[in-house]
Amino acid sequence: MKSKRNNTNVPDFILMGLTDSEGIQLALFIVFLLIHLITVLGNVGMILIIRLDLQLHTPMYFFLTHLSFIDLSYSTVITPKTLANLLTFNYISFRGCFTQMFFFVFLGTAECYLLSSMAYDRYVAICCPLHYPVIMSKRLCHALVTGPYVIGFIDSFVNVVCMSRLHFCKSNIIHHFFCDTSPILSLSCTDTYNTEILIFIIAGSTLMVSLITISASYAFILSTILKINSTSGKQKAFSTCVSHLLGVTIFYGTLIFTYLKPRKSYSLGRDQVASVFYTIVIPMLNPLIYSLRNKEVKDAFIKVMQRREYSR
Repeated sequence: MKSKRNNTNVPDFILMGLTDSEGIQLALFIVFLLIHLITVLGNVGMILIIRLDLQLHTPMYFFLTHLSFIDLSYSTVITPKTLANLLTFNYISFRGCFTQMFFFVFLGTAECYLLSSMAYDRYVAICCPLHYPVIMSKRLCHALVTGPYVIGFIDSFVNVVCMSRLHFCKSNIIHHFFCDTSPILSLSCTDTYNTEILIFIIAGSTLMVSLITISASYAFILSTILKINSTSGKQKAFSTCVSHLLGVTIFYGTLIFTYLKPRKSYSLGRDQVASVFYTIVIPMLNPLIYSLRNKEVKDAFIKVMQRREYSR
């Protein structure tokens, strides 16, 4: 009886990408390259503006700085390799594939919990405005930022360790444009039931805990806003949350559609479109959402540009 091949016998994987049409690949390369450039400029610009303007040194913008950092890192983990694969043959080493998956899960989980921290910040700002400076102390802000990174690292470490212990003796062709869990699980020649259950529990817990935190925060926020007598007061209170709420809706909508379901309902085409959206498009959208709808950020940008003009 032949022994099973160890997963280390798989030297590399082949990422099939989104299409095998050369014309469409070239078009996608141009579109994804433009999106990546906007993503880098938008998120780096957001970080620099917040750092340079002292009026933006508040808890809300402290969290927004880290959101931009995560989005920038998230895009860098996925998009450059995707661009390379659209122009060349789609090889990725076994180690490179699992490294990409590690950072993908790590940053995705961290963003979920960071959005929860941002929701709590908005809850305190609107529901407890007089106590906001005391409650949202530097110590708490750093804890609310460090926590997402720690949880993301632990979740990703467990995920990748479980996946790397599987045996891959079928095909080495990944029917996706990056190393995601579901397409890689389908390549295993061993029973993946326990691994799938564990990954589903980890992903489900992340989504549910963060969503419950966000939902509870906004339930209290909505209750407080409805108690405000003046229409202008209601609009001002709601305007401080609308950017975050829009970002949360887009991000969680695509994640739930893609991951919070059994593998039997996995659809290659549908899930690839959703994956493009949250791995490549959303990191570009977040700085646009938070800057275009935010007067303070726009004013800070104008001040930075004016300062630059005066220094010449």
